[in-house]
Amino acid sequence: MSSRIVPAVLCAAALACAAAGSAQAHVVIDPREAPAGSYFKGTFRVGHGCMGAATVAVTVSIPPSILSVRPQPKAGWQVTIEREKLAQPVAGPHGHTIDERVARVTWRGGPLPSEFFDEFALQLKLPGTAPDGFLNFPVRQKCETGERDWSEIPGPGQAWHELKSPAPRLRRIGPVLAQDTSHGTQRHQSGPNGSVPRVLLRAKK
Repeated sequence: MSSRIVPAVLCAAALACAAAGSAQAHVVIDPREAPAGSYFKGTFRVGHGCMGAATVAVTVSIPPSILSVRPQPKAGWQVTIEREKLAQPVAGPHGHTIDERVARVTWRGGPLPSEFFDEFALQLKLPGTAPDGFLNFPVRQKCETGERDWSEIPGPGQAWHELKSPAPRLRRIGPVLAQDTSHGTQRHQSGPNGSVPRVLLRAKK
């Protein structure tokens, strides 16, 4: 490898490491992509506190297009669900009508020291479509002293990791086109690049 190539490689590696470190410092959702229309477990990872102060509450705001939300209980934390009325009722599963949705979920407890990370999970039924292919989940992190809003949304031509306090975001990778109700499965027919992987998603009964 020539002496001219080495600095370029080192520079690229440094930039990649900086981007990875920045992402680890943010509040993120894992996994970061899922098929549209699927049942999905999203885990929100909190990587640190507020300027060294321990975290005592985490509030996740739910995108309006998501109508089915179930938080996972967490030892040492109390879960609060905030609901709001829909402008118009919509048809739900099994012939039910949905007239309200979960707007926010909050975990209160801990405290979670800034030196440690932890995860907070939701089960969601994802919509069939999403603006620009993404769903954004603004998070408010409250600490023993201070708080932080992870709510910034990238603008046109702007990268998520360039933001100071970006909202966790989920990438929609393709629609669930058909459902086999006899076996309780959904078939994901198209992949992110137009491929046709044979993937079966277990639907909640």
